[in-house]
Amino acid sequence: MKLIILDRDGVINEDSEDFIKSPDEWIAIPGSLDAIARLNRHDYRVIVITNQSGIGRGLLDIQTLNAIHDKMHQQLAIHGGHIESILFCPHTPEEHCVCRKPKPGLFLDLQERLNIQLHDVPVVGDSLRDLQAAQEVDATPVLVRTGNGEATLATAVGLDNIAVYDSLADYTDYLLLAK
Repeated sequence: MKLIILDRDGVINEDSEDFIKSPDEWIAIPGSLDAIARLNRHDYRVIVITNQSGIGRGLLDIQTLNAIHDKMHQQLAIHGGHIESILFCPHTPEEHCVCRKPKPGLFLDLQERLNIQLHDVPVVGDSLRDLQAAQEVDATPVLVRTGNGEATLATAVGLDNIAVYDSLADYTDYLLLAK
């Protein structure tokens, strides 16, 4: 089984310091939807694991999050792609839950649901917490420069062995050529 795990904000869509609180604020990063469609055409199962603390902060509710994801699914379908599943953490950092990245709770849940190990599965993110969660389950962390990627690259320590790409589209180019 070919599987890839993506963060949402900053990898698939533009990120915002004010959070993505409505479908109107969800704007795809150029090339990201086509990249997912290309992954699908090469038999990759695409899963999104995302922190959505805007829910815990009261900035949006589950219905609004679902509407945002509906927009993402609809725009992706136009490109011929799909996301198999979206796992999200609604908690704030202060809640110290087990599902909020960098903790691996959602990754462990995915392993259990699919009855697999995530060893060497690529996890594409734009922040240190995405990479740390991937490392916790022995997946392969990949940093993209979109979203918070440049800031992560400038400030994070210990990224020496982490692959860095300009965008999800660039990483997809590499991944599909390497396979």
